[in-house]
Amino acid sequence: MSQATNQSWGGRFSEPTDAFVARFTASVNFDQRLARQDIQGSIAHATMLARVGVLTEEERDAIINGLTDIQDEIERGEFNWSVPLEDVHMNIEARLTDKIGITGKKLHTGRSRNDQVATDIRLFMRDEIDVIEAELTRLRDGMIELAEREADTIMPGFTHLQTAQPVTFGHHLLAWQEMLARDHERLLDCRKRVNVMPLGAAALAGTTYPIDRHVTADLLGFDRPAENSLDAVSDRDFAIEFTSFASILLMHLSRMSEELVLWTSAQFNFIDLPDRFCTGSSIMPQKKNPDVPELVRGKTGRVYGHLMALLTLMKSQPLAYNKDNQEDKEPLFDAVDTVRDCLKAFADMVPAIEPKKESMYEAARRGFSTATDLADYLVRKGVAFRDAHEIVGLSVAYGLKTKKDLSEMTLEELQQFSDIIEQDVFEVLTLEGSVAARNHIGGTAPDQVRAAANRAREALAALKGAS
Repeated sequence: MSQATNQSWGGRFSEPTDAFVARFTASVNFDQRLARQDIQGSIAHATMLARVGVLTEEERDAIINGLTDIQDEIERGEFNWSVPLEDVHMNIEARLTDKIGITGKKLHTGRSRNDQVATDIRLFMRDEIDVIEAELTRLRDGMIELAEREADTIMPGFTHLQTAQPVTFGHHLLAWQEMLARDHERLLDCRKRVNVMPLGAAALAGTTYPIDRHVTADLLGFDRPAENSLDAVSDRDFAIEFTSFASILLMHLSRMSEELVLWTSAQFNFIDLPDRFCTGSSIMPQKKNPDVPELVRGKTGRVYGHLMALLTLMKSQPLAYNKDNQEDKEPLFDAVDTVRDCLKAFADMVPAIEPKKESMYEAARRGFSTATDLADYLVRKGVAFRDAHEIVGLSVAYGLKTKKDLSEMTLEELQQFSDIIEQDVFEVLTLEGSVAARNHIGGTAPDQVRAAANRAREALAALKGAS
């Protein structure tokens, strides 16, 4: 066999791989990130092989000790990664053989790089999902706490980005929290399907060796071995599902970012973000730019792209494994990194938001935000809703002409549109009265907001306990 061919498969070949093709097909530059999981899987595999008698205890111990030493080399930055060895798996196996001799070549008994890489990716994804879940929990905790603190802080609610009805800042934050609660459930549900072990499927058809896949699954913390060997090595649904979760999450964070960018502007002036989450301008000394939410908003597109890349990658692949699947790692790795970083940024930033309560309150007073409350008031007095709608519309038109909010009009001014209106109307035309009147579950009344925050906190605690 030519010294220039790969030692793991070169026996069938009569000439070395073209140098460009070797670089083109190699994945070690990015899949070395799976080294820890690859070693973890190999240690479990060797342990199982010894338990079923394929390896001796001495061979098992030599392999495990050698792999442990290699892990230390990698962590110290002393490991020499080789492109001709193609990938993380062959680099580690070759180094193991260098260290312990022929016994290192026995490690690959009963497995293939196909089931090995599928196992590595699942172990990696499980680890990363746990980190992401912790950041998501931290963000939700901070958001709930801020919402509870701002349950009485009145601000305008919007539809079509036009002032609609008054709400509270706490109520608005809990709307964000509901988005994240759904994301959290999706993430944990995805983890269940990640935590299935492909190892033992070998190349595609299993192995003739007397392996015990349940032992390996237990050693690696998987819920169960994969049922079908063909599917086990070729399935990347879990990666697509994660990037789907990531896309929905980033869509939510992008919506939040858009509001934060608007709210920090001079035109809204609703909130202040601490300086540590902003940057300045190289030419305009007065500028304070909300770079963190802008970047989160911008990074959403790349995650959408990774979802489409993985869907497209898998759409035409026949069973079982194909080299195409090497292209799953870079989009998946970047999606993981982007999600983790965006969540960390938000988990640090959101609890530090400082609402400008006077600006919020004044904005809620503009735009006739209590018009619906006046219509409801008339309906309770026996006026048909369509008639009440017209009466209030005429009142608003009058307010636009006189530049008066409904709450600023005198009783006599209001009564020119309906003599049913009485002095008690002013109880519903105030912003405080408006938010307090929606005193039902999911409503804006401050007590309901605090109760909703408490329920959200309990639900989050239950979710943490279940996971």
